[in-house]
Amino acid sequence: MSRFRAAAATSALLAACASLLAVAPPAQAAESPGFHVQDGRLLDANDKDFVLRGVNHAHTWYPDRTDQALKDIKAKGANSVRVVLSTGDQWTKNDTADVARVVDQCKKNRLICVLEAHDTTGYGEAGAAAPLSKAVDYWLDVKGALVGQEKYVLVNIGNEPYGNTNYAAWTGDTKTAIGRLRAGGIDHTLMVDAPNWGQDWSFTMRDNAAGVFAADPDKNTVFDIHMYGVYDTPAEVSDYLNRFKAAKLPVVVGEFGDMHSDGNPDEDAIMATAQSLGIGYLGWSWSGNGGGVEYLDLVRNFDAAQLSGWGKRLFDGANGIKATAKEASVFAGSDGGGSGACAVSYRLSDWGTSFNAEITVRNPSARNVDDWALDFAFPAQQKINSVWNARATQDGARVHVTPESWTKSIPAGGSVSFGLNGSSTGNNAVPDAFTLNGKTCATA
Repeated sequence: MSRFRAAAATSALLAACASLLAVAPPAQAAESPGFHVQDGRLLDANDKDFVLRGVNHAHTWYPDRTDQALKDIKAKGANSVRVVLSTGDQWTKNDTADVARVVDQCKKNRLICVLEAHDTTGYGEAGAAAPLSKAVDYWLDVKGALVGQEKYVLVNIGNEPYGNTNYAAWTGDTKTAIGRLRAGGIDHTLMVDAPNWGQDWSFTMRDNAAGVFAADPDKNTVFDIHMYGVYDTPAEVSDYLNRFKAAKLPVVVGEFGDMHSDGNPDEDAIMATAQSLGIGYLGWSWSGNGGGVEYLDLVRNFDAAQLSGWGKRLFDGANGIKATAKEASVFAGSDGGGSGACAVSYRLSDWGTSFNAEITVRNPSARNVDDWALDFAFPAQQKINSVWNARATQDGARVHVTPESWTKSIPAGGSVSFGLNGSSTGNNAVPDAFTLNGKTCATA
């Protein structure tokens, strides 16, 4: 039985007993074993609002890239990642052990993991696509990697589960899928993608969302719209998202880009509207796109130092990830493998006698860190030539970094980044220790 349904049954029994005894039952906190939905908002296990701000990563096609990609995605300021998995119907199956390892890596990097089954993409129109029923079979098969991870994992049942053919079946199939997962013991927040290749131009998901939500015994389903060429004006973006907001139904933009083969999505409107409404978004995608949509790579060749124009817009632009992402409160007080005071990533691009370094300082605490100072020592013969987004002084091997006016505050659960150019003689090793305002930081 679902823990949500068990809690509801217990509450009803307590209320009945109290009525018989004419005694008011004592107030008790509602059970929150993991992510859950309340009044159209996604809350974490601590009953704190959580707004997804992250990217997609194609794990099933690039499994050897995942560990580093998750580190880099976190270092860019994201609080979540949507991970592409395969049921085995179209691509090599990601089994229970592999899913468990992905979840573990997400947790180590303090990222909320949205796991999605990709083989359903375009079902009814794409000949090789699997139906939602196959995705449900998959989640029940890898259940061992999911149960107990409700605080850290959302289950996205099937990616874009209908193309533009027979999409009216989406409503019934989605209700059935949710029911089977709940009966099978999957108590996570579920995410359901729209038909029409995720874009819902037919408004099938929009107009039937209330019924689908009501069909979930746990009332713990989030709706996922993918915004590409259909959403090329602010009015279209605003109308779609505001309808869910007004209906108090949870919605996220699970995929979007700054251009696409079917038109030019308005990424500025998508990001601004999502921010104003407190709606999550996840950009497509970290790296590895092919088939003519390579422009959707956020970084080139999986190199975090090579942000594309789309990557710069998503991470660094107005209403972007660095400015708006807040780390999930379930990670508060957890060291994530290191110090809980701060964490630093140092990404080196080395050309022998010269180098660039991109340094990201993350603040996992619940308070902003203002007027910060970062200290570290170069382990070899390195000399700074120039710095951007910060100021630095060097005394021998020791380096002291202070912010510019626009980077002076590291937001709670957020990060700031700066870069430096330098020269080196011999070994250009990465510094192994950093302190922020005198406190030792973890390294990533």
